[in-house]
Amino acid sequence: MQAHPLIFDTNIAKGKPENIRHPHNDCPFCEPANLTEVLAQSDDRIWLMNKFPTLQATWQTIVIETSDHLGDIATYSKTQNRAIFAFALKYWRETLASGKFESVLLYKNFGPHSGGSLRHPHMQIVGLTDIDGYANVTPANLTGYPIVTTRDLSVTASDQPIMGFVEFNVSAAWNAVDQLADAVQKVVQYTLNDYFNGRCDSYNLFFYPAKDRVVCKIEPLFNVSPYYIGYRLSQVDTPERMREIAAAVRTHFKA
Repeated sequence: MQAHPLIFDTNIAKGKPENIRHPHNDCPFCEPANLTEVLAQSDDRIWLMNKFPTLQATWQTIVIETSDHLGDIATYSKTQNRAIFAFALKYWRETLASGKFESVLLYKNFGPHSGGSLRHPHMQIVGLTDIDGYANVTPANLTGYPIVTTRDLSVTASDQPIMGFVEFNVSAAWNAVDQLADAVQKVVQYTLNDYFNGRCDSYNLFFYPAKDRVVCKIEPLFNVSPYYIGYRLSQVDTPERMREIAAAVRTHFKA
């Protein structure tokens, strides 16, 4: 169990922009000429320092995926999605290799239940100074009911999810970024268009370094279970239902 929580600075948070629940508010990511502390750029993909670093003892950065304010993994072309994954993974991996942090996280929020504040599509790379962000994640959390299995790619539905109910895991070799991107895109499309009869409007992506592989967990989001909030007890559907979900996702890979 993690000994110390991340400390959130509410004074910094007071100035953060928000346009998920209030979509008419301005979007700072739509004005690239005004962005500062840019770390890297490729076409309209931009890696930059987070202007509102609300977490103490961290190094917070943003990966702007595209200039399209309403873009998303579910709607990108295959070529664009692959380029975005390659860009984000490149700088996450470089930060991991820098040795400057106890751990480095790469994640994405999408939708009103995701914990994000800006609609414009982006990921975040966050270096934690003295906390191992992966300490509470076990190998069993990153596998489960098989959906697709090849030499370089594995897609599963978690039988031991971190939070639950349904979590998908895409595992690929580090040199198979295109396959990783394609598989995550298919799972995200299923999550937003088919899962729960299309009533899911939010998801998180979480990335994990696993020796010679990288794992991306896709977490469809609704309201958080009180069992998890109060007791850290995850829930999962019955094995029969999980196998049905795995079979439904598998059809997207056959298309």
